[in-house]
Parts: sequence; C-alpha cells; structure tokens
Amino acid sequence: MASGPDKRGPKKQKLGTRLTHAGRDRKLTQGGVNPVVQRASTVIVESASKLFEPGGWTYGRHGTATHEALKQALCEIEGAEHCLLAPSGLMACTIPFLAFAEAGGHVLLTDSAYGPTRRFADRMLARWACETTYFDPTIGAGIADLIRPNTKLVFAESPGSMTFEVSDAPALAAAARAAGVVSVMDNTWSAGVFHKPLDLGFDLSVQANTKYVSGGADALNGAIHLNDEKLYGKLKDAAADLGVNVAPDDAYAVLRGARSLALRMAKHEASALEVARWLDQHPKVARVLHPALETDPGHALWKRDFTGSSGLFGIELPPVPTAKVHAFLDALTLFGLGFSYGGFESLIIHCDPQLKRTASTPDLSGPLIRISVGLEDPTDLIADLAQALDQI
Repeated sequence: MASGPDKRGPKKQKLGTRLTHAGRDRKLTQGGVNPVVQRASTVIVESASKLFEPGGWTYGRHGTATHEALKQALCEIEGAEHCLLAPSGLMACTIPFLAFAEAGGHVLLTDSAYGPTRRFADRMLARWACETTYFDPTIGAGIADLIRPNTKLVFAESPGSMTFEVSDAPALAAAARAAGVVSVMDNTWSAGVFHKPLDLGFDLSVQANTKYVSGGADALNGAIHLNDEKLYGKLKDAAADLGVNVAPDDAYAVLRGARSLALRMAKHEASALEVARWLDQHPKVARVLHPALETDPGHALWKRDFTGSSGLFGIELPPVPTAKVHAFLDALTLFGLGFSYGGFESLIIHCDPQLKRTASTPDLSGPLIRISVGLEDPTDLIADLAQALDQI
C-alpha cells in the first residue's frame, strides 16, 4: 500500500522537494536514485502460510516495487493516504462506477465531463440498468435536489473538459456526503498541483496521468486517490475483478515525469496565461474560456478553490464556416492537431463535433477551439496563432 503524506503536522517541504524524494526507499531503488523496473508475473512466496495472506504480494498484477514508488509520489501530489493505479485515465474514471454503481441504481454525472466518461455511462451503465442523470456543472448545492434514495455516485470534473466551467466543489461534496453518496472529482486539469478535491470534501480524486503527471506524451496511465480505507477496499476489489494491471515500464515513465511536475506546471501556467491574454485582445477571437482570467464566469470559484491554472483552455471564434476553422487549424505550425494535452508539445482541436450536452447549454455563438499550451516559448506560440488567425 502506498504511503501517503504525513497527516500529523503541516507540510514544511514544497511539492517539488517531496516529489524529488518520494518513493526512494532503498528497498524500492536497491541503491539507485530511481526505483528498479521490476517486471514480474510470478511471485515466489516465502512460505506456504503466506500463499493466501490478505494483502500479500502474491502475483505480478498486484504491482511491484516500481508501482509502489509511483503510488507514493502520486499520494504526495493529491494529499492522499491511498492510491490505486489504472492503465489509462479513462479506466481511472470508470472504476469508481464499477465499484459503487449497481443495477437499478442511479448516478449523477456532470454535463461537462470528459467525453469517454460520458460514453461509458451512456453505453455500459445503461446496459447494466443503472440510470445516469447529467447535471449542470454550475449547479452547486442544488445537486441535493437531484440525489435519489438509489443514487450511488456523484461524478464531477472541474473545470469542464472543453467548456471550462468551474464547479462549486465543496457544495457538491457536502451534498453527496450528507446523502451518503460517494463523490468523485476528475482532477486532471490541475494535475493535482493546483486543486485538492480531497481537502474540499470529495471522497475520490482521479487523474489521467497520461497528461501532466507523465508530461512526456509517451505513456498511458491513470490513478484514483482517496483517504477512506473502506472505499479503498471496494475499489481494489473492483480492480482485481477486472484484472486491472499497469505495466512496470509505464509506471516508471510516469514516475520519471512526476519528478518535474511542479516545475513544469509553473511553466504551463505562465505560458498559457500569456497566450490567453493575447488571444483575449485579438479581434478575431470572440471569447477566451480560461477560469484564471478575471473576465471568466468561473473566476471567483477558481480563485477560491484553486492555487493556480494549467496550460489548457478554450477560445470561441466568431460565427464562421467550418472550412474557415479548418483553414485556421491547418495553418498552425507549432500546434499539433491532437486530442490529448499536458505533454511538452502544444496541441489544438476543434471541439464542436465532440460537444454533447443535455443538462446545460454552453454560451457559444461560434466555433469552440481547445488549446493546450506546451513548453515552447509563448512568444513563438503567439506568432504562430497570429499568422493562422489571418486565415479567418
């Protein structure tokens, strides 16, 4: 089990320091500064009495020294006691549904959720006769009116994946807790560096470590973080029943990226804000969707609950034909046309074909573009955007 941060007193060391030293016990590193990449399916148990010992390491799917080192680092990021690894961010999002939802049950899912999470609810949960109700991401304490006696899960994401609404996290968590419902926050946007859902009352915080934590755009991984031992047991049971497993090489790659996470997030934040503020003044941009901007509708909640912002935000273009949108995107030379984010490279996508909303209507009059600002110099990114916007 991952050893989380010491809860007995205030943390005196900054996150960058803690991530540099997390998971470096000699039993995990064997003397090196990095953990060993331990590839194992079969595990030789010390004695017959330990073959069926609860919690013992008896098979490679349960994890190795490499996985343990990663979990210790991830606990430091989220301020968690427990961490469950998953082979992708999507599986980290769906395991809580599998662990806590049931046939004849009901779940609440934010209308601004990551598309594949929504698809899972619409397809998989529906086939299992578990009903999903989508809620407006700005509903706040009003979520209490949607909770039913058979509601098992409230799943939020803040900011929203493409439209960047900021939810009132403490209000959502309090309503769920009062009704005895498990609450989950997709915390990928902040990388766990700038937002602490567990401190705000959520039971679970999930991340796609594929994004910022890894940072190298070369590994798929996800994780669920929590402090409740009982909920952790149910999550582990669900993962075991599914045969969930993370390759040790992937765990190693994500841990290597996590070492520099605090430093990289500071760069992503500063560069994205510089680009966003420039776009906010551009005559061919109708609106910038970035909660750290003072003009954003979610800014007050963001300022209250977040300590910073990431490199991901959106822009609304004036009403123009799709052909013009494509011309703008195709003219870019530094921004790749890619669906992920959080890597070292800048990315951009046209969001309109992906938008699926049933409980709320985004205030958009023109095409929606999502921008992920990487580690390039922001002045170069601005110059690239300037020449591409001439195509509109």
